[in-house]
Amino acid sequence: MQHQQKGRTFGRKRKVRKAFTRSLAEALITREKILTTEARAKETRMIVEKLITLAKKDTLSTRRALLSKLGGRPAVVKKLMSIIAPRFMDRAGGYTRITKVQKRASDGRAHAVLELV
Repeated sequence: MQHQQKGRTFGRKRKVRKAFTRSLAEALITREKILTTEARAKETRMIVEKLITLAKKDTLSTRRALLSKLGGRPAVVKKLMSIIAPRFMDRAGGYTRITKVQKRASDGRAHAVLELV
């Protein structure tokens, strides 16, 4: 039973799932718009919203925390801190938008576009 357990497992082990969601978050930060399944978009949104909120505080400790959460990719952290976070300084939350698109023809999986507002 799954009583009081948050998050989706995507049929993967913890380490693989963590790397998978980290790469989706990195792709969203670098491209600012990705096409993925609806469940993956909802899971990635939770991660990216927390990263942007953390990046709004421009300190060395937050930069190091972002580096550890994004797997040590300084280019992604630099874009997040210098370009994306200042854009949302006056916004209290809700930095992403999920738009549902047509289901995939091969297996009927619900797709969605995840983008920064």
